[in-house]
Amino acid sequence: MTETKALKYAYYSGCVAKGACKELHASTTAIAQALGIELVELHKATCCGSGTFKETDELMEDVINARNIALAEELNLTVMTQCSTCQGVLGRVNDRLTSVDTDRKEEVNTILNTQGHHFQGSTEVLHLLWILIRDYGLQRLATKVSRSLANLNCAAFYGCYLLRSQTVTRFDDPFRPESLENVFRTVGATPVYYEGRVQCCGWPISSYAPKESFSMAGRHLTAAIASGADCIVTPCPLCHLNLDSRQPEVEQVIGQKLGIPILHLPQLIGLAIGLDPKVLGLDRHIVSTSSVLQKLALL
Repeated sequence: MTETKALKYAYYSGCVAKGACKELHASTTAIAQALGIELVELHKATCCGSGTFKETDELMEDVINARNIALAEELNLTVMTQCSTCQGVLGRVNDRLTSVDTDRKEEVNTILNTQGHHFQGSTEVLHLLWILIRDYGLQRLATKVSRSLANLNCAAFYGCYLLRSQTVTRFDDPFRPESLENVFRTVGATPVYYEGRVQCCGWPISSYAPKESFSMAGRHLTAAIASGADCIVTPCPLCHLNLDSRQPEVEQVIGQKLGIPILHLPQLIGLAIGLDPKVLGLDRHIVSTSSVLQKLALL
């Protein structure tokens, strides 16, 4: 009998999962425990900058995120993210300092060494999605499914950073990905394809161009609904914020009622492996998830 590999990661929670989307942190830790994945949270890690630091000071972005990665290297662990944006920023810095710009690596370490840290480039940055597929394995995940999702039509929304921020290390096709859809099939749900699933949600411009941002989100939401989706599942909490928490504002901008639930990836996994919806934080969303729970006979 083949021995099952134990999995342990340095967990980079990111800011949003501890703030506006607390249900993401709750559902991530819940499924990790249920699946036997050990998480060592990087409590001393800082915000990745959400891609904004590099607009004015790319060195600052490199130093901050090299330090975050170095914290995991000190534990001899792979970094695990559950945010598309965090994955993109940390992964991009890791790629650049390891494979592209060795002079910048030396410059970064000169700064980090003053704080007792050193970036080696010895570990990976992996989103929960990649971990489930590559390390845990979809075949193994399928054995953990205990609740039927057969009647649930799921539309993926990947997030820009997850697909296209890293140019050295890539885990899926940046324009024709299938990783989320493969997870949906594994847990028994039906993937729904629609225009917009690999496009931007509009969050990056929501603070200064809200009408344009909400129009973008509205196009994706209406396309998913028209394609028969019961819900949208995203691996990015920033996408979740624009598609879920701002959905009432999106409805006002586009002049159309939507009401489509937006699930975090670990929430869908948690439902499939039999976890309580309240443990997964499905009662915390702005758009009610009751239609999903009703379809799964959980209400």
